[in-house]
Amino acid sequence: MSDQQPTRPEWAARTTPSLQGNEHWWPDQLTLNVLHQKHPGSSPFGEGYSYAEAFSQIDVDELSADVDALMTDSKDWWPADWGHYGPFFIRMSWHAAGTYRAVDGRGGGGTGAQRFAPLNSWPDNGNLDKARRLLWPIKQKYGERISWADLMVFAGNRALETMGFKTFGFGFGRADIWAPEDDIYWGPEKEWLSTEDERYTGTFEDGSRTLDNPLAAVQMGLIYVNPEGPNGIPDAQKSAHDVRETFARMGMNDRETVALTVGGHTFGKMHGNGPAEAVGATPEEAKVHEMGIGWANEHETGLGEYTITSGLEGAWTPTPTTWDNSYLDTIFAHQWEVTESPAGAKQWQPVEVQEGYSVPDAHVEGKLNPPVMNTADMAMITDPDYLEIAKEYHQNPDVLADEFARAWYKLLHRDMGPSARYLGTQVPDEELIWQDPVPAHEGPLVDEDQIATLKREIADTGLTAAQLVGAAWASACTYRQTDHRGGANGARIRLEPQVSWDVNVRSGVSAVIDRLEQVKDASDANISLADIIVLAGSVGVEMAAKAAGHEVTVPFTPGRTDATQEMTEVDTFEHLEPRHDAFRNYLQKDVGIPTEHLMVDRAFMLNLTAPEMAALVGGMRAIGANAGDDDTDGILTDRPGQLTNDFFANLVSMDTVWEPIGEGEDRFEGKNRATGETKWTATRVDLVYGSNSQLRAITEEYAADGGEERMLERFVQGWVKVMNADRFDLHR
Repeated sequence: MSDQQPTRPEWAARTTPSLQGNEHWWPDQLTLNVLHQKHPGSSPFGEGYSYAEAFSQIDVDELSADVDALMTDSKDWWPADWGHYGPFFIRMSWHAAGTYRAVDGRGGGGTGAQRFAPLNSWPDNGNLDKARRLLWPIKQKYGERISWADLMVFAGNRALETMGFKTFGFGFGRADIWAPEDDIYWGPEKEWLSTEDERYTGTFEDGSRTLDNPLAAVQMGLIYVNPEGPNGIPDAQKSAHDVRETFARMGMNDRETVALTVGGHTFGKMHGNGPAEAVGATPEEAKVHEMGIGWANEHETGLGEYTITSGLEGAWTPTPTTWDNSYLDTIFAHQWEVTESPAGAKQWQPVEVQEGYSVPDAHVEGKLNPPVMNTADMAMITDPDYLEIAKEYHQNPDVLADEFARAWYKLLHRDMGPSARYLGTQVPDEELIWQDPVPAHEGPLVDEDQIATLKREIADTGLTAAQLVGAAWASACTYRQTDHRGGANGARIRLEPQVSWDVNVRSGVSAVIDRLEQVKDASDANISLADIIVLAGSVGVEMAAKAAGHEVTVPFTPGRTDATQEMTEVDTFEHLEPRHDAFRNYLQKDVGIPTEHLMVDRAFMLNLTAPEMAALVGGMRAIGANAGDDDTDGILTDRPGQLTNDFFANLVSMDTVWEPIGEGEDRFEGKNRATGETKWTATRVDLVYGSNSQLRAITEEYAADGGEERMLERFVQGWVKVMNADRFDLHR
């Protein structure tokens, strides 16, 4: 199996758009492609399709029965180990969900991305193309009513049930994407499984070895760690270091890590019964007649007992299709030594197999094999903390069963956001802290008269439009569509860690929230502080528009509630801190990425279109909603506080010449072309609206005659989208 990515043939340079595109000629150019990913024309279902509505027509019991039946319906073209596909589907589901990373919410099983490159051809996903083909008859039967994303993850959950394990439950609701998620940074390497440690700083020896953010795997093409050990070296203690860091990157603690390892490896086997060089091209490299099936194996029959996937070979337990405590029984019953698989991979085998622990061969009747472990398994009994947990689980199987069920449920659902997004009849009643719970709304919602009264009372507080807009934005802009976390619902902006975030402190948000809380307390209306904050933002926008001579009404939908500190997982909420926010011209520190690229990433997280992003940036500059009262960068107007198109008109004015301030090119001053007088200061994210061709095209329309009305329309549209991003009761 070649680690090197394939070289494109000569004709590809003449026919492949990516090699003729702008990035080939201008690699540093800002691209807006990520903001166009959800174009309705990309889906075969069209604009009116709702996955939630389509899924509601499914009988989940019937679907479960169909998936269960497939588990033991072994196919000659890809025979099931021990006649049961359960372990195979567990691996598929685990690898679909396991790409999730808590730092930026990207990855995970929520979009069905495993169908596309690069994931479909990662070495760690070897032969999972067959698992998806096995599921095809079920997908074909249910069509648009079940997404690939849901089906792939659900299959693993049902697999556990069919082998005797009681899962915690399951939530559907993962809608498919229809193109690769090209915005995800998977690492700097240019080849699979590179051993150059390009994504690390520090060393094992002094304990400083650290994986670069936002990455969550040790090598390009792996989900977590190299099962043979770091860079293929079978060192269990060093493997434990990598395991702990990578699992933490997806929000798992030590107990969850051990539970998942023990529970997941109770089932199935590893495959490496043959020479590694017998394995052919990945699905993405496969010939057209191979119909997207990769990893063709030329060794003997190439399947069944001769399957080669990871290169390691063997099962962990003597009962690989049954839920029991045999993994821990096996690992604690033996002394282990390093051996090599037939494919040459480093693995561990008992020095002497104890009676009762030999493993029936998956395909050859009557043949017995020794149990095996990989180096990451050995980390569970080598690392002192992992060992203590493993011993507890060994002595208390019921504790293991409960904690594995919960950790597995978290693994499969971590990128789905709050449980309000879950569909189906198998969703458990218990809501867990990692799901960012908020209380249910009780009593009647505020009516139009009460809203009108509250708006007048907010306007009478003396708070400026910039303060009201800034507080509402700070509350809502934490949302990220990658894992549906953050947002205004819950009013967590008043809780730790958000209340102490630098951007909120610098913006004076707490004082504004305190004043709005007084409005809430003085009112008889049944309304949360979360709703008051968003409503105050609407008031601020309307005030600023009115000051500019426009009558604008910002739509407001009540129904948010207020979370408590106990409902807030502080450690993982830290990942949502806005360390950059172009909409408020804020940058906490230089992260080595041009700020205009960070702006596009933030807009993507908020599910904004390019015109909405531009309108919000320009409008908030005009209102004066920068982070910090003394920050006037980008406020290109002589009438701050008014919602105008001045930002765009003055940015493209040929009366102004822009020059860098100092040696860097992060801040600029705009001088009158005739007099040389400095009139404005701005940042890169301001000037990019005049320099980037795509953004300038939008800027010119907003700056043109009649453009202010157009900009206001897009501003309100984008504003409401951000304020309602986490209102999953309003949209699916």
